Amino acid sequence: MFRITLLSAFLLLTFAQTGCYSQGTAVYNNETDKRLDVDNRQEAGDIYSYDFGQVKEGEVLKHNFILKNESQNLLTIKDLNTSCGCTGSKAEKRSLLPGETTSIEVQFNTKGYSGQIQQYVYVQTDNIDNPVLKYIIKAEVIK
Repeated sequence: MFRITLLSAFLLLTFAQTGCYSQGTAVYNNETDKRLDVDNRQEAGDIYSYDFGQVKEGEVLKHNFILKNESQNLLTIKDLNTSCGCTGSKAEKRSLLPGETTSIEVQFNTKGYSGQIQQYVYVQTDNIDNPVLKYIIKAEVIK
């Protein structure tokens, strides 16, 4: 148990350290939530990422991800964490029956940022096979 706690703390601190800096150049289609290859613009499915495209510095960006319980058991959301204090998240429901969905709302305050930005939201669940889900929001912040 101590090793799991120590590993979880290490991973959380590692992601928190890197989450508030500009990263990556991938582009996503806002209408389909699918990744576009920057060079040839081919889509590759990715429901865990959302790109706001170009935004003005100072805007507060919001997006809702949909989380579906695809297991045969009750799924409980134990906690939500973000990679930076500039990003907030909340779940509409914390307990999901099999097949049920909930909305994970993510907000990112762009004040003080510029360039390519990537922030993370970690959804910690009681699912033994997949205890942490990682959602990513991206934007290119312009002054």
